[in-house]
Amino acid sequence: MTDQLPMDPTAGAQLLPLIGGPVRIEGAVSLEETDGGILPWRLPVGDRSLFEPSLASTAAMPSGIRLSFVSDTETVALSVRRDPDEEENPPWVFDLVVDGQLHQRVAPVRDAKVIRFMDLPRGVHHIELYLPCQYVSVTLRAFHIDTDALASARVDERPRVIFYGSSITHCRHAAGPSETWPAIVARDFNLHLTSLGYGGNCHMDPMVGRMIRDLPAAAIGMKIGINMIGAASVSDRTFRALAIGLLKTIRDGHPTTPIAVISPIFNPPREDKPNSAGMTLQLARQRLAEAVDVLKQEGDANLHYVNGLDLMGPDHVHLYEDGTHPNAEGYRFFAKVYGEVVMPKLGFAHDYS
Repeated sequence: MTDQLPMDPTAGAQLLPLIGGPVRIEGAVSLEETDGGILPWRLPVGDRSLFEPSLASTAAMPSGIRLSFVSDTETVALSVRRDPDEEENPPWVFDLVVDGQLHQRVAPVRDAKVIRFMDLPRGVHHIELYLPCQYVSVTLRAFHIDTDALASARVDERPRVIFYGSSITHCRHAAGPSETWPAIVARDFNLHLTSLGYGGNCHMDPMVGRMIRDLPAAAIGMKIGINMIGAASVSDRTFRALAIGLLKTIRDGHPTTPIAVISPIFNPPREDKPNSAGMTLQLARQRLAEAVDVLKQEGDANLHYVNGLDLMGPDHVHLYEDGTHPNAEGYRFFAKVYGEVVMPKLGFAHDYS
């Protein structure tokens, strides 16, 4: 749906503050107040200079971040700003979810200043506005609802889940930001989501381990390996050691939290052909399994390894966008099989019948 708006779609509407009011910006690790508005981050913005610059850039892309509140409004308008030089493949998309169900999806023009949702059902509802999962950052400038509408904060006391991973967790090819696999899984299991999928930048960075260590979490899913093989950023000498170090760092803040380590899904070009560092996906899976086994032998009873081929293997390449990333249908499939295979290991159950 293309965004076609009158000259001033917020004229006469009620302005809600983005900070300190009924609206909660969920899924963000931190918020930066700028001259142009509020920029949500998926890292602690005060420590941004300590993160690898490419990761920090990706962490400004709001996959999994949503605005949440309770209201009887029938329209919602979000004023935004994006960098016009950012990638637009695919174009950015916003989802409005009402009581857990997708109400409206808007794919605005590249230079849209206001994203508007209309015809919300009458009555009081829990409303979530999901920001894009594509490779764009979004500065939030203003938020409007109907003039006479009531609005209150939703106190979210659900268990918190963290999903860490690569572009396959960032999910830019999902149908919309509420249909990334982390969003679907969190909704299926009634969990509060923090999605740390960083396209091209899941390299077991020590600063990411420190961040996850300090974030609240009832469960942690870590899908790691593909970026390090694709970029040849680790060798066989360092891969297992980095995995052990990352997990031990996280354990400093989450000594008993269930953690699932998921190795790469099937990726034909990298399965058995060594990269410039001598690594293959097959070897990466072996080393991740060894890392988990060593830590379990040391007494970590709440750590679990899942072979990525058990989630998406050679029989599922028809669900890929480009041979590496799932397409929209593939992400829905991945969410279901993740719920069936991984979530029970994290202590959660869901009836998919």
